[in-house]
Amino acid sequence: LDHFTNPRNVGEIHDANAVGEVGSLACGDALKLFLKIDPKNEVILDAKFKTFGCASAIASSSALTEMIKGRTLSEAQKISNFDIALFLGGLPEQKMHCSVMGREALEAAVANFRGLPFEKQDHEDSPVVCNCFGVTEAKIRQNIKENELTSVEKVTYYTKAGGGCGGCVPKIQEILAEILDEQATTQRRISEKPKMTNIQRIAAIQKVVSDYIAPALASDGGNIELIDVEGTKVFVKLSGTCKNCTSSQFTLKSFVQEKLREYVSKDLVVIEEK
Repeated sequence: LDHFTNPRNVGEIHDANAVGEVGSLACGDALKLFLKIDPKNEVILDAKFKTFGCASAIASSSALTEMIKGRTLSEAQKISNFDIALFLGGLPEQKMHCSVMGREALEAAVANFRGLPFEKQDHEDSPVVCNCFGVTEAKIRQNIKENELTSVEKVTYYTKAGGGCGGCVPKIQEILAEILDEQATTQRRISEKPKMTNIQRIAAIQKVVSDYIAPALASDGGNIELIDVEGTKVFVKLSGTCKNCTSSQFTLKSFVQEKLREYVSKDLVVIEEK
């Protein structure tokens, strides 16, 4: 509510060297993100936005600009729509498409800065499934996979597809069923693999921390130490610039924990030791 009634960083940056624009006024939501980026180290020096949409769209855009200022592009690109919602203390599920729009605008701005075509979210070659809101099949598939959606209702919450006349609902159901079947098949194959012993799990965690996580934090003057592993709980200690950083919890959950889940096990939970 605070980020809606008192939005931060509203307006334009006239000498912006990165601009990302997503959404459509015809579809009800639009966001234009302006970034001023240091070309030498790719640090985001300033961020402003213009949004047309509901309270959640304005709040999500405000939150995004606050989250990315002072970060490098590589750090900013790790921010997910869930992180935006978490920063706001949560969003109604039916408004999650607002946080998705924020993430898309950031990706569009980064592509603009690097002189690359923004194709990931535009999905120009993908057929439109929802004509009411102009949502393509590729975008629906991406959101189902990224956000682990399990129903047409949730697809509508995250993409707005199916929220108009409803004529596209059968096609959404077809796409959803196909992806859920693929995921179930993959999960069966994973479950058939022999489980790691506790020693193997600890060794794998140590390797990911030393090979991937520690070097990334060190590049910004931070460090991390693996303290202990108890079942699925991984205890770590941050030091250097990470120790007193206001976004340390963001770093733990959105970077450290996600890396360990990606390379070791999806059930791992990272806990910081003070």
